[in-house]
Amino acid sequence: MIRSLLLASAACALALPVAAETVAIVNARIEPVSSAAIPNGTLVIKDGKIAAVGAGVAVPAGAKVIDAKGGVVTPGLVAPSSNLGASEVSGVRETRDDGTGSHLSAAFDISYGVNPASPMLGLARDGGVTSSAVVPVLSGTGGGAHEHADDGVVEEMTAGASGDGDPPLFGGQAAFIRLKAGASDIVEASKLAVTVSLGESGARAAGGSRGADLVLIRSALEDARAFASRRAAFEQGATRDFGLSRLDLQALIPVVQGKTPLLIRVSRAADIRQALKLAAEEKIRIVLEGVEEGWMVAPEIAKAGVPVIVDPQADLPDSFEALGSRLDNAARLNAAGVTVAINGSRDFNNLRQERLNAGLAVANGLPYAAGLASVTLTPARIWGQDGKIGSLDVGKIADVVVWNGDPLETTSWPLNVFIGGVEQPKDSRQTQLRDRYATTDGSGYPPAYR
Repeated sequence: MIRSLLLASAACALALPVAAETVAIVNARIEPVSSAAIPNGTLVIKDGKIAAVGAGVAVPAGAKVIDAKGGVVTPGLVAPSSNLGASEVSGVRETRDDGTGSHLSAAFDISYGVNPASPMLGLARDGGVTSSAVVPVLSGTGGGAHEHADDGVVEEMTAGASGDGDPPLFGGQAAFIRLKAGASDIVEASKLAVTVSLGESGARAAGGSRGADLVLIRSALEDARAFASRRAAFEQGATRDFGLSRLDLQALIPVVQGKTPLLIRVSRAADIRQALKLAAEEKIRIVLEGVEEGWMVAPEIAKAGVPVIVDPQADLPDSFEALGSRLDNAARLNAAGVTVAINGSRDFNNLRQERLNAGLAVANGLPYAAGLASVTLTPARIWGQDGKIGSLDVGKIADVVVWNGDPLETTSWPLNVFIGGVEQPKDSRQTQLRDRYATTDGSGYPPAYR
């Protein structure tokens, strides 16, 4: 028993990354993203940050040297919307913390359920993903939503009148994580945005109508403003009834104040126009996700200065609200001046699709530089992280990936992944299981069966 515990402890130690050290990556095509590519250059990592990058950079004395052998160096990939760390097994609701039940709506904070030991983190790192926005779904309306037990929901403690009549339209609050192996806390920022759906799923949440969805969203924003301005009166029970709970209204205050964006999932061109109109009239910031028919209204999105998160694989009319889906959606949006971030599958075990989706968009007209930015600097900028990550600029945190070829090609893969200047282990749950059962001794059984 003691021997088994010692072996398990040793295995865990081996899985942890070593401390940050000075590293020089040489003979590499460097894609800073924020500036032109360097055909043959050197990147130096020191104290967890990018210390130098360029064609004539000298290798510091004592630095660990990694020869890229003509490979490509990029910033770590940033997933703009996923459930990574908040969901484990899609068919087992006890392992899914990316949605809430009927008691919480805008107040649901996904950051509390993020699991830093999730086996899905290693799989994402193996695909070059070093950080991700973790975004909740609206339970019971599709789009990956799931039923969730309502046990343990915070009970209302205030005296003010808060209604029970309005349905839970909002998915909750997003967070931002960095995928550092062995870290006890990977949440970099919380309360990044409040999510809501328009179109078919929003209509279902509102009782069956797009019109009802928008009326209730506007009502919730109005209530949040009233709550913010009359909180003392609310505590004394001296306000009118509100359609949402105190917690939900409190979560919407930064939205109506313009401090936090509303992340709107929307597909149809008409619904996109309604989202833009909502933002303009309510004076709120928004980010659009999905946007399958975005190319139809690209100039309007660009004029409003609203960024979008798209999946370039969404090219089939699989619903009435996505009849206009097409492969060059990202290219047309970009050409119109829209800020475009590209998503892989939102599902935790398919984040590797992000870079391949960027490659697909490039193959259908998106400029290469925009394609690379769409999975690095652009999502970092959307979520307010671009001052720290997203490009290979001196002084930024060293989230860096060394690839054996073009990262947007299917035949390329990461050779080295650094997060905060620390090289990450090259393993995942899949490789650990492979190694556990692949080798045998003289008995013909793998060690796990002895």
